[in-house]
Amino acid sequence: AVMLVSAGAAILRPDFELKLAGKALDWLVALGFFLLILSIAYIILLPRLRRLMLFGYFQVVLDTMAVTLIIYITGSFSSIFSFMYLVVIVYSAMVIYRKGGMVIATLCGIQYGLMIDLEYYGIIVPPGDAYFLSPDFEWQYVLYKLLFTIAACYAVAFLSGYLSEQEQAAKRELWSMEDQVKRMERLAAVGEIAAGLAHEIKNPLASLTGSIQMMRDQMEYDPDQERLMQIVMREADRLGTLVTDFLRFAKPGPGRAEIIELDKSVSEIVSLFASDPAYQSRLTVEKDLTPGLYVRIDQEHLKQVMWNLLNNAAEAVEKQGSIIVKVYPKKKDYACISISDNGYGISRETMDSVFDPFFSTKPKGTGLGLSIVQQVVGAHGGLVDIDSAPGSGTTVTVRLRRHPPQKA
Repeated sequence: AVMLVSAGAAILRPDFELKLAGKALDWLVALGFFLLILSIAYIILLPRLRRLMLFGYFQVVLDTMAVTLIIYITGSFSSIFSFMYLVVIVYSAMVIYRKGGMVIATLCGIQYGLMIDLEYYGIIVPPGDAYFLSPDFEWQYVLYKLLFTIAACYAVAFLSGYLSEQEQAAKRELWSMEDQVKRMERLAAVGEIAAGLAHEIKNPLASLTGSIQMMRDQMEYDPDQERLMQIVMREADRLGTLVTDFLRFAKPGPGRAEIIELDKSVSEIVSLFASDPAYQSRLTVEKDLTPGLYVRIDQEHLKQVMWNLLNNAAEAVEKQGSIIVKVYPKKKDYACISISDNGYGISRETMDSVFDPFFSTKPKGTGLGLSIVQQVVGAHGGLVDIDSAPGSGTTVTVRLRRHPPQKA
């Protein structure tokens, strides 16, 4: 409809030299009604469609054909409406991105070139008598205009696709930051309420453990009593570990943040993890670390984050598998640590809850690992993102703000 309005406005201008013959005007009006009916059909069908990308291609291809008809009706080679191909290419890049924009640019070039060739050799003649390709035109001029139009189509497709992809990347980053802020707010609320409760549990638990130890030392040895006391001590230690982890989640503490070279610190932690006998026999750990990236973070906090993520990756891998640790820059402001495994992955339903405290899919898990990672990284102004699918493994990316190296 917009294309037809633009064409009609130009045709009705007093200074428009070329006058449409009656037959050509009838064609243009008929095309306008057809496009109007097609637009109504799009509105009706759109809520019922599932394969929107395929529908987007179908719609844009029809639009290119409509533009070709408008150009043909209004003079073909002499028409001033060849620029309308660029309009179609711009919004096709917005709908089906750079690859789709290049495909549509190719389709526009083929249609325009075929139409000009057929007119040049006299096979087709536009409806208006004043619009045919004059034999006075040199073939070099025809070729020049043809190539210029096609080049313009590709240039606009490339630029529009690039801008569209940048916009999509910015939107994804904004959504990721919004999700993280919501998670941080939720975790902060839970942490503030429960931090005091954790302290109240830890103090009597220490007294209970000490009392059991004193009774154990003072009582005569009895196998049954010894077994019961071992159960009490083991469960008390387990509860103490859980409370300690929860305190780390609730109040990770500022630590001693310092500027470090990220690749060296990560390399040390990964090497220590890879030498663990529990994983050494069944896991291959690969490193791809970009040097020269500096961040400001507490070393112990970084170790805690890395250790939690590496343990999660190792536990997600059944039998033999691999873990890939990368350090790389993102744009010019951030440095990223990504830990990828080829394990069983995370379902879409589970993904929404992985950062919630006490949520775990492991039989013996506390469900605080990723919550602690989220809190620690957030306390240093960073972001955590997870990309996973069932059967395809998981990649956790920690993004930290870069800093210039510390002067000696």
